[in-house]
Amino acid sequence: MHLPPPAWPIDFRITLLRATLYVLFIGGIAQGAYYEALYFPSVRFTELGFTEFAQTLTLASCCGLLLYTRQVIKVFPNVTLLLFAFIAASLVREQDYFLDVYVADNSWKVIVALIIMPTLGWVIYQRRHFVAEFAHYSNTFAFGLFAGGVLTTYVFSRLYGRQVFWRAVLDDSYVRVFKDVAEEVAELLGYSLILFATIELLLLALRISKAQRARS
Repeated sequence: MHLPPPAWPIDFRITLLRATLYVLFIGGIAQGAYYEALYFPSVRFTELGFTEFAQTLTLASCCGLLLYTRQVIKVFPNVTLLLFAFIAASLVREQDYFLDVYVADNSWKVIVALIIMPTLGWVIYQRRHFVAEFAHYSNTFAFGLFAGGVLTTYVFSRLYGRQVFWRAVLDDSYVRVFKDVAEEVAELLGYSLILFATIELLLLALRISKAQRARS
């Protein structure tokens, strides 16, 4: 069967390079978690540890990349806005401990609502444009990575990190740190996939923008 060439092709060597960098990144966060457990026992897998900090940095990087894609490259403006709101809400949720301590209890929920509600209203208002953009985005590698990241972070990590599961595995040897390690490291992996998806979306937007300029 003859298939048409992709609208915005990716060079194989560049794809291989990106894949290598992603593998190194995953290896880096795994090693970081290992060093956290080995050298920082007082803060390991808490809000002050490497894993939580890496989660925050990863989500903040995603937000920056999405804003750049939307505001500077100006490709997929409605899709990137919705993705930004989702990731920004996750970033705020990750700061719940600090917001509860230094601002007010459950203040993170107010901030998340202030992010999500206006964004949903705008996307609904622009629903025709959003659907047209999503039809392109949903058929990309970036979307597949994003979906994988969401499933890893918001489904798998929650189920894998259940206390009842680790009590069943460890029986009388159960210590809470096992649950915390399982959940937090799985979350960081999911956030890393979301970061890769955001990078891929940015690169896709650059290729689309270049193709548009070439036609004009």
